[in-house]
Formats: sequence, structure tokens, C-alpha cells
Amino acid sequence: MSKTKRMVVGTSCFIGVLGLLGCNQNESASSDGAKESQPVSIMAVLHTPEVPDKKIHEMIEEKTDTELEIQWVPQNNYEERLNAAFATGTLPQVLYISNPEMFYEAIRDDQFWEIGPYLDEFENLQNLKPEIMDNMRFDDKIYSLYQGRPLSRSGIIYRKDWADELGLSAPTTTDEVFEMLRAFTEDDPDGNGRDDTIGLTDRNELQYGAFKAVASWFGAPNQWGEKDGTITPEFMFDEYMDTLHFFREVHENGYMNRDFPVTSKTDQQDMFKTGEAGMYIGSMGDVETLYNDASALNPDLEYDVHNYVEGPHGEYGIWSIPGYSRMLLFPKSSIETEEDLKHILQFFDQLMEPELANLITWGVEGEHYTVEDGMARPIAENQQANDREVKPYLSIEIGEAETSGRYEGLSEYEPKIKAAELEKDNENYLIQDMSIGLNSDTYVRDGERLQEIMNDATYQFILGQLDEEGFERAVDNWKNQGGQIIMDEYTESYNELN
Repeated sequence: MSKTKRMVVGTSCFIGVLGLLGCNQNESASSDGAKESQPVSIMAVLHTPEVPDKKIHEMIEEKTDTELEIQWVPQNNYEERLNAAFATGTLPQVLYISNPEMFYEAIRDDQFWEIGPYLDEFENLQNLKPEIMDNMRFDDKIYSLYQGRPLSRSGIIYRKDWADELGLSAPTTTDEVFEMLRAFTEDDPDGNGRDDTIGLTDRNELQYGAFKAVASWFGAPNQWGEKDGTITPEFMFDEYMDTLHFFREVHENGYMNRDFPVTSKTDQQDMFKTGEAGMYIGSMGDVETLYNDASALNPDLEYDVHNYVEGPHGEYGIWSIPGYSRMLLFPKSSIETEEDLKHILQFFDQLMEPELANLITWGVEGEHYTVEDGMARPIAENQQANDREVKPYLSIEIGEAETSGRYEGLSEYEPKIKAAELEKDNENYLIQDMSIGLNSDTYVRDGERLQEIMNDATYQFILGQLDEEGFERAVDNWKNQGGQIIMDEYTESYNELN
């Protein structure tokens, strides 16, 4: 089983809990001798303002022959509710989690089902991507299913109309990125004669903001790499320091928002949409949503996307996630028998049938979406109904379009189409986290606290509050407070597996 870093959990953690039994094979006898579907209890994360109505709920029940009882829990309360259920022994039958470290000890204590030996019995589950399943191995065993995500969405979204006005092409090196940021700040790209633009808009996230993508371009590892036979954190590599100097210079020159360490994602995107900033580094797939909002303010603006940026070493690399957003665990406290486990796995196998996968992703054809050229187009006039009736059920998707056969989304906005192509292209240049599949009890216990030491030092260096010696003192502090033990434990685990 893989580790999803604690630093991700604090900004972009998405946790859901789902307990499901059902299908024709698990009907139980009622008091009058008739067969009835076995009830299923679900606690699911809610990302929308309203609890969904029963339309999709009832269709899932009918198509899987299950009786679902869903309790929707707002995202900001979800982890607390999950921890309480775990502490009181009242876990549902399936846990959707994005920080598996909190369950490592319980897995070692045999409190969760190992599902790997059963997957070949299910036509759809056995088609889940083996490379992603491998990323979730724990002690070389598979305990979980996954919700798939592109391995790397990171790249550049930029104001193409500004670039054209200044005679700039898409940047292909870090030097060209710097020059575009300078020109967007100093050369009046919007032509209004005022000093009112900056190059880069960034936010208070070192991973999903701009920093990690740029660090990849400079050749830094993805969280953890190997140095002199030791599994070593990214901030102990020269390429990380090169990235720090790059951002420090960008920040000192005013080529980015100076308060980025306290800037929210909403405010970051607003700066881009209103024309204050000309470059956004993050998920390239955001380009269509950004454009839809921005073009309402300025119909003449043009966006474009780009991924390939070589660092000083002359190569391109981009950091990668393990291929999933959430993983599913199956506690033995609520799934008592192998037969019950197979019933639940059968339910998820059904959810990967194209009909059901499209239902929970897109809704009802003709009502929530139409099919054009083999792709799903949401019906714009029914967007509110889509958000209310369909969107919450994305919480229970399994796999991805490639493995379930569901429709991909249709877009006519060229930069959005290009972004999807560049996400695929990124797969040729991935930088994997070398700690995936490795064990460190110290990381599970102290990793989040220790990471804050280095997050603070990273921001302080960029802001000019630390020099290189000060940053190295922070690294020594990290090591002395437990970081060195994490390195030793990861290295021992790596050597055992290799």
C-alpha cells in the first residue's frame, strides 16, 4: 500500500466512508420466506452545499439490488467523524481514505481484509491498473481498491494574448519561464499604460501550487529520492535549493504575488481571471473553468496550456501522484465473513459496469448529459440539477474511464482538449515518490509535524527571511527531531524490498 503524504492531507484531503452489500447473490430471507436485498449503510463525504435528492440513489439501488442508507457528512467534519468511528469500533464496511498512514498499525494488527487474493474472481475489478494497485501495496499485499486520477496534471496555464502581444512563445526552459514572468510584470502586456500586472499568481500550497512543478523542472525528487544509497527527502537535494533561489528571485522582483504564502486558491485564481496575473502553474485541466469565468469579464482574452519545461540540466521531469485520489479499505470489525466481503466486492464490480459508472459520473442520459462523438456533454441548462443530483455520487466512483468504460467528458474549448493531451504526455516524464510502498513508523507518528519545519523554512527562504545557512539549520533541526530516523527506516525498508 502506498503512502499519501500528510502535507497533502492538510490542503486537499478528500475522505469518504462507504459500507455496501448487495446484488442478487446476497439476498437474505425475510420473516415470511421471501427474498429481500440486504441493507447497506453508507457515510459519504459531501462536497456540495446540499444533500442530493434520491434520484441517483434509487437508481443505484435498483440496478445493484441493494438497499442503501446514506448519511452525507460535510467534508470539513469528515475526518473527525472517521476518527470517532475508528476509536469507538463503529466503522462502516468500506472506508474511502486519502491518508492511509493513520491505519497502518491497524492493518498490521489484521483489522482489515486483504483483498488481493479475491480480485481475480471479479471481471471488472481485475482490470484495475496493476501499476496503481502496486502503489497501494502494504507489506507486499493488496488491501484496497482505488479511485483513479491522472498521474500528473501539472503544467502552465498562461495568457496567450499577452504573450502574443510581447512576442513570446510558450516557455520551454526555466529561463524562458522567468523571462515570461518578467515581461508580464514589466512590459505592460495588457497595453493599458499602467503598472498593474504581475507574472505569476500562486497560493499557500507547496505541492499543488507552483513550487512542486517548478522543483520538478529543476530536477528535484518527488518528496523522497535516493542519494548515496540513502532514501533522502527532496529538500536535501541541490535541485531543491536551485528552486528556492528561482522563487526568491521571482518574489524579490515582484514577478509574483508577494503574499502567496497566505493566499487561498480562490484568491489565486481570481488574480488570474481578473487579468492581474498572466501565469498559473498547477492543474492544466483547470483552464476551461478559469476561462469561462474570465471571459465573462473580458471576452477578448486568450488562454493556452503548456507542460514541457527543461531545467538547467536540459531535461524535463514532472512530479507524479500514485494514480489515485482515494483508496478503499475493508474493516473486519464490520465485515465478519469472507462471504460478506465478496458481496461487497461484487457491488464495486457492478459499479465499474459502464452503465453504472456513467450514472454516478454523469447522471441520466438525456436529462443530465448527452452523448456526442462517444463522449459525455453535460447539459448546460441543467447544471444546477447536475450539481444537486449527480455530483455527490462521484464519491463512490471506482477506477477510471479506462478501466470502467465510462464516457470521458466532451469539451469544445481547445486549450482544455490540449490539456488532456498534455496530461497523457506527462506520463513519459514522471518523477515518482521513492517512499511509495516503504514503511516508517516514525513518519506515521511524526511526519506531519516534521514537514511543517521544512515548509516554514521553504517559505522563509523565498521571502528572504533565511539564507542558505539558515535553511541548513532547519534541515538539521528536522533530522534531530526524528527526520534522520525516518531516513534510516525508509532506507532499511527499501533495501528489504530490493
